Amino acid sequence: MKKDIHPEYHMINVVMTDGSKFQTRSTYGKEGDTLNLDIDPKSHPAWTGGQQTLLDRGGRVSKFKQKFGFLNK
Repeated sequence: MKKDIHPEYHMINVVMTDGSKFQTRSTYGKEGDTLNLDIDPKSHPAWTGGQQTLLDRGGRVSKFKQKFGFLNK
């Protein structure tokens, strides 16, 4: 591999939507930074079978439903 072309790979803390935490290696931020997830496998409908709803961040979901809601009928 070529030297000095790859990003730094270090340990970070990840906080899931339910508050549980784990450590992993990543190129995100710097050593010891915390990544707070808005959507994860415990809350996203793709993994939960659609039982939970997505959070509407800044009205994006409602704008989408307003614009394309006619397709759902």
